[in-house]
Amino acid sequence: MKNKVINLFDKTNIVVENKGVKYSELLEKFLEPFIKEFEDVEYYEEIFEFAINAWNFANMAVLLPDDEGNKAMNSIPGDEIDFVLLNKMVDYKILKFKEYTNFIVDYELKEQTSGDPILSVTTQPEEQYLAEMINKMDEEADENDSDENDFEEGFIDRTAIIIKPRQPFLDWCSNLFPEEEDFNNTNTYLINEDIEDIDSWLKRGYENIFTIELEAWTHIKKQWPQKRNYKMFKEWFSIDQSTMVYDLEINPISKF
Repeated sequence: MKNKVINLFDKTNIVVENKGVKYSELLEKFLEPFIKEFEDVEYYEEIFEFAINAWNFANMAVLLPDDEGNKAMNSIPGDEIDFVLLNKMVDYKILKFKEYTNFIVDYELKEQTSGDPILSVTTQPEEQYLAEMINKMDEEADENDSDENDFEEGFIDRTAIIIKPRQPFLDWCSNLFPEEEDFNNTNTYLINEDIEDIDSWLKRGYENIFTIELEAWTHIKKQWPQKRNYKMFKEWFSIDQSTMVYDLEINPISKF
């Protein structure tokens, strides 16, 4: 992973697309002192998402009282968040990049048919970002009130993604376990029902699903396919979507 990260920040390996202040380049410089902290991280996307969170939390920390900023950081989901590193990066952003107040709202690593990926970053001025955040909070509050009034027993507020193995995955399983005969397991993943563009969501979240599918057969990562990307994911799995999830059972669902 160390070599991968170093190559990622090599000027010859990534072409940066941006206009005006190049926040993609700023993000790159912002990450440079922390490269070694990500040696064990397997996917570039995880590195960028962590750095973007740190950047945006630093912007919020400048605007909010300390207790509100800490409350926002503690609200991050996940049990494996490195809050020590997150706080170090927040402090570094405030120290070195305080004048760049735009919030980073999206990024994309565009895969090329040949050559290295192109990094693009989308930002919003702080006034616009905060206004949209407040509007979104108001809308969510209104939706929650509406959901409580319109609740219909049995419906689950999730969209289901059904992952079915294709031939490359079946071949990989067969090579690992030649004595087995049936590898056609179909798995279902529940995501936020508000996600409309599933393909765009998968481009950002496919690696988690890919990992779960591989770990179901072996935890030995050396046996996993190398250089996994979204193109490989689509070649190995077909994806179906169900926008309505209904629970026919009386007993409540248990989440482990």
